[in-house]
Amino acid sequence: MEPEHAPVDAHAAAADHAAGALPVIGPFDLNDPAFWAFVGLLIFIGVILYMKVPKTITKSLDDRAIKITSELAAAEALRKEAEAKLAEVQKRAAEAEAEAKGIIAAARREADQLAAAASVALTERIARREKMAEDRIARAESEAVRDVKMAAVETASKAAAAILTEQLSGKAADDEFSKSLAAAAKALS
Repeated sequence: MEPEHAPVDAHAAAADHAAGALPVIGPFDLNDPAFWAFVGLLIFIGVILYMKVPKTITKSLDDRAIKITSELAAAEALRKEAEAKLAEVQKRAAEAEAEAKGIIAAARREADQLAAAASVALTERIARREKMAEDRIARAESEAVRDVKMAAVETASKAAAAILTEQLSGKAADDEFSKSLAAAAKALS
């Protein structure tokens, strides 16, 4: 069966060749569009390699990787700086809180001292006022006793003078008056 097909194939090949068709060279059929697509692909790859496109792409990717690496390093440095500032702020906040507690404790101690001092001062002031009141009362009593004594002496003097005037006259009256006056002066002293 093969010999019958062979002349037909040879005849078809001769007819294609006469019509301007390209010959078949080994395993490559020059009339096959897949072959020409393959040849175009090889030429495209050759042009890309000749123009050093992979090297340019690689360089671009390397540059981008370097840029990303530097941005990551900068971000890491910023993160460390932020952590340091956060730690510093936390330390200052703790110090401020401790200082505030100290100030509050000192204020409480001072307030307690002032309250105690005010209490002592108030007690002393009340005691002074009581003493002053007692002194005024004692002076008033003393003045009242003196006034009563003076009134009694005056009344007694007047009464004695009246009695003596009625009973005594002359030199005996003058002597009696002098004795009474001396006794009254002694009683007042």
